[in-house]
Amino acid sequence: MRAHRARSFGKVLVLAAVAVGLVGLSAWAQPIKLTVTSRAVRGGVNTQLVQWLEDVVFPAFVAAMRAQGKDVQVEFIQFGGTDEALKQQYALDLSVGRGADILGFDGFWIPEFVEAGLVKPLEWVAGPAVWQWEGWEFIPLGMREILGYRGEVYGIALGTDVRVIFYRRDLFEQAGILQPKVGIHEWQPRTWEELLDTARLIKERLPGVIPLQINAGTDMGEATTMQGWFMVLLGTGIHMYDFDAEKWYGQHPGILEALRFYKTVYIDEKLGDARMQLLPGARARTFEGFRDGKIAMLVEGDWFWRSVIAPGSEWAVPNREEMVGWAKMPAKEPGAGYRGQDFVTISGGTGFILNPNTSHPAEAWALLSFAFSKEMQLEFQRVQPRIRCRVDVPVLGDPAMTAMAEALLPLTTVRPMFPGYPKISYEAQLMTERVVAGLMTPEEAMAAYKDALEAIVGAGNVLIVP
Repeated sequence: MRAHRARSFGKVLVLAAVAVGLVGLSAWAQPIKLTVTSRAVRGGVNTQLVQWLEDVVFPAFVAAMRAQGKDVQVEFIQFGGTDEALKQQYALDLSVGRGADILGFDGFWIPEFVEAGLVKPLEWVAGPAVWQWEGWEFIPLGMREILGYRGEVYGIALGTDVRVIFYRRDLFEQAGILQPKVGIHEWQPRTWEELLDTARLIKERLPGVIPLQINAGTDMGEATTMQGWFMVLLGTGIHMYDFDAEKWYGQHPGILEALRFYKTVYIDEKLGDARMQLLPGARARTFEGFRDGKIAMLVEGDWFWRSVIAPGSEWAVPNREEMVGWAKMPAKEPGAGYRGQDFVTISGGTGFILNPNTSHPAEAWALLSFAFSKEMQLEFQRVQPRIRCRVDVPVLGDPAMTAMAEALLPLTTVRPMFPGYPKISYEAQLMTERVVAGLMTPEEAMAAYKDALEAIVGAGNVLIVP
């Protein structure tokens, strides 16, 4: 890697000269300090992001800026809390004109922050010259919309993702479900019942192992909505939002079917650990359980593969490629899923935006565009291969990620990008929590959800299907 970087450093300088051209040449002046923050900790959550930024991007950018006559220092501010905690911190910082110059941001936060007047489009922050960047040619409109809202672009997405069922191959072998060393991607349930039958078999043959964990409850925040609720609901044939009627589903047989699935897993047959979902730190508990071989199946995003259980992470699984397999999430029955699909998934995306309060907008944009250059994105692929926002940056060196992208991108959908979504998402999380905790029946939980939706968006915007 060092040899590669040494050989390519001249190319990096040329690239940086273009990236910082908007900043202009200047004599040595007072040092400019830029800060970047995101939910990432070296050796912990999203450790690869920290490695890429601190070990590759920042040194190259600082050196290139120095060559242009500017003294720029860059610091990464690590944040190890939950997504929800980071969102709250951003809201507080931005409301008082503070925060890092560049913020790691989840795409679904954008509408809410825009409506609150807390974030601004890239062009508003750094000027119309942002559109002179060469990278836009390779970022499709769909990828721009991950950090966009109502036709405006607020940042650049690191990429997109898909969601699957991850399973411990070693536990499957112990339970007699798989034969040793046959391959990684050979178990594939075609219906909910086949998935549940696998869980039942594990419960019978491996006492002490949690057969199936699927996200539920409010502690996990958006992870419940995306990795849990959507992955079940889409299997019934509907989305949370009817894009034709332009209304939110408040009552529908599909909602009941999805809630009954949760009830089967956590209450009726105890194929999952409900208490784990309801305790503080629920998501970290599931990561630990999977790492330690105490959870056989976990529905998660590809981020789980490329970050959570990847080498160097707090929850790394030794011999990951041999020990962990993945399968597509089936619809309730073949053809019963969203858009008539046999299998379902959903995609989101995170990236970085410019803080509208930055004192150095030109330099902040220069750093952001430099980090998203093809060369720097290829460097990130060496650290963490994934589906990137630039179409000229392929997935490198990870057959599992490549296979997930090929199999699931044609099947995926996205969250409704409307200001009311975060509140509605919370109500969906609360709905699953009420069922998983045994506080309400599926029928009661759906009725409470419908009432909450009507309070948020108005009864006229809620779809009732008997």
